[in-house]
Order: sequence, then C-alpha cells, then structure tokens
Amino acid sequence: MTMKTPLAQVRGTGPAREGAGHWRDERLSSLAVLVLFVWLLVSLWRLPGLDHASLVQWLSSPLAAAPMLLLVFTFFWHLQMGLIVVIEDYVHEEGSRMFWTAMVKFAAAGAGTLAAFSVLKIAIGGDAG
Repeated sequence: MTMKTPLAQVRGTGPAREGAGHWRDERLSSLAVLVLFVWLLVSLWRLPGLDHASLVQWLSSPLAAAPMLLLVFTFFWHLQMGLIVVIEDYVHEEGSRMFWTAMVKFAAAGAGTLAAFSVLKIAIGGDAG
C-alpha cells in the first residue's frame, strides 16, 4: 500500500512515464514547422521569379539554407512522431506495431537525409543538377 495520494502518483506522467514529454515535443515541433513554413512561403513570394536559377541563387545563401535545413529536420521529426502515435493507437499486435514503427522511423530518416543532402548540395555546390 502506498502513502502517496492519487494525484501524486500520476502527476506529469502516464504509465509509460513519457506521455507529457511526447505531447510537449509534438506541440513544439508543430509550432516550429508552422513558423518555418511561413518563412518559406514569404521567402519564395519575395523572389523575383520561381525559376531554377533564382531558387538556386536564393538557396545558396546561408540565410536561406540554414532555416531550410531546420525546416527539413523539424518537419520529418514531427511527421515521424505523429505517424508513430497513429500506429500505437490503431495497431494492436505487438509485432506489427514494432515493424510499422521501425518502417516509419527508417522512412522518415531516409527522406529527411535525402532532403537535407539536396539542400546542402545546392547551398555548397550551387546547383542540384
């Protein structure tokens, strides 16, 4: 028998002891993605044209490449967290849940790495072609 009150037993954590942190991370990453997407749209809107040369010149600047990399990493991290929550809620068999969670993590890491490499290739090399 425990001497703690029911509130003291569950304050800030669920049975897995990580629910509050996961919830906070999802909310913060969604806010960061929103701010970075607004930055992207405003930046693209201010360009003289949306042709290949204008985009390469714009993304060659560190002031464009750094936030773009932040957007790539934050977007794929947020996407991964959201899809894993869906898997945890709707896939009830443990083996399938582990498989699909791993697949989502690998796919997010792979797509994020490819996107980050593309940004860096333009930022450092000046052209993606």
